[in-house]
Amino acid sequence: MNCSLGHYCAGFDEAGRGCLAGPVIAAAVVLPSDIAALKGLTDSKRLTPKKRELLARLIRQHAVCWALGRSDPSEIDRINILRASLLAMRRAHDGLTIAPDLGLVDGKQAPELPCPTRPIIGGDLTEPAISAASILAKVYRDQEMRVADALFPGYGFATHKGYPTRLHRAALEKLGPSPLHRLSFAPLLRIASALPRDTAP
Repeated sequence: MNCSLGHYCAGFDEAGRGCLAGPVIAAAVVLPSDIAALKGLTDSKRLTPKKRELLARLIRQHAVCWALGRSDPSEIDRINILRASLLAMRRAHDGLTIAPDLGLVDGKQAPELPCPTRPIIGGDLTEPAISAASILAKVYRDQEMRVADALFPGYGFATHKGYPTRLHRAALEKLGPSPLHRLSFAPLLRIASALPRDTAP
């Protein structure tokens, strides 16, 4: 879906919404009219890590502009993950050096932006600008979770990136929540409630 001549469309997407730990990261990307150099854009989850990294470098190189926004676990716990995801998208928008004329957002809901927005279910598969945002958000968040793995060893963050895998759940049962965990999420509430009162976060 291309903007009319002389106008800018920004694609928005987030990474980490379904995780038990770590931030939710959103990206906003305005692509040029000619995206031949960005062949292969699609939903980041359908790409190998190597391909995502390559495309992320190309997106940063060729995009008209791009920006990231975030919401950390404490904020997610305070306002809920949906509102945090939309807020991260708004922060990504506010980081753009060019104000878009239209925001194309993956999913059913869109953040409140100064420009019109269009939510698109499955947009990360059909809209190149949303695909690009999906890739940037995923690559940046994965890098951050690899750093978190060194800061909080034993949880396997470099492997599962905070998603609720069997490995992650086993580590939580053994170690309890880390400072990166979203304590309002059901699995964390259950684990925290089972801890002795003087050790519960």
